[in-house]
Amino acid sequence: MSGGAIYQESLRVLRKLALPEQAERDVMAALEAAHPGPLALLYEAGVEAGLQRESLLIRGAGIFLSFAAGNLADDLSDGDCTYYTRPFQVGPYVQFLLQNMAWSTLARADIPSNVLTEAALVLAQAAGPQALEVRTLEWTAPVFRQVAEGLAGQQWASYLRLLWAGTPLAECSVAGHLLGIAAHVAEDIRSKDRRFFSMPEEDQREVVRWARAGMEGVRRQGLRCLDAALRRIDPILPEVTP
Repeated sequence: MSGGAIYQESLRVLRKLALPEQAERDVMAALEAAHPGPLALLYEAGVEAGLQRESLLIRGAGIFLSFAAGNLADDLSDGDCTYYTRPFQVGPYVQFLLQNMAWSTLARADIPSNVLTEAALVLAQAAGPQALEVRTLEWTAPVFRQVAEGLAGQQWASYLRLLWAGTPLAECSVAGHLLGIAAHVAEDIRSKDRRFFSMPEEDQREVVRWARAGMEGVRRQGLRCLDAALRRIDPILPEVTP
């Protein structure tokens, strides 16, 4: 079993819907755009938490479907939704479909209702900084941090809370906040995103220092799955360290 097994579970959820062929293709395009995304981490984190196979697959698929919905929303906002010829006609309905697929999947997982409720609320709050992103013309470190806190930090804290609910690692899910921020900064650097590179150099260095401080907080958790995620991030950040 691997992250690929979680992806296959997501596809099984899709096919059970018996959607029109074109709709299934549209959803597949969004899933491919989000792939591999968090799949490796979800698998490794689920195994380390001691989740049984069925529980890991259902929780992981629900989280990945939510991630794919958020990824699509972000691509639409940023003008990066190149996998549809008519993104503003197709994208909104696919996002709506993915979001409902995600929560119907999570609802049949063995996750306490209060965790589902709180995770949904935090994910809603996490979307709020998108309003800043789409309106920001001049990026600075404080604005970058505010956006990253929501879009990445709150999102990943919620995902690990959903994945680890009821396991010995439940209390460690707050580390997802710091990990999400570090991954967000690293991805902006890797993809040469304007959001990062349009900032003055000192602001870039400040953001990298902030991300690296968060990585140290993650390392203090002493979890193999999080250390593995950090190893994927670490080689990217030194490119802009002072």
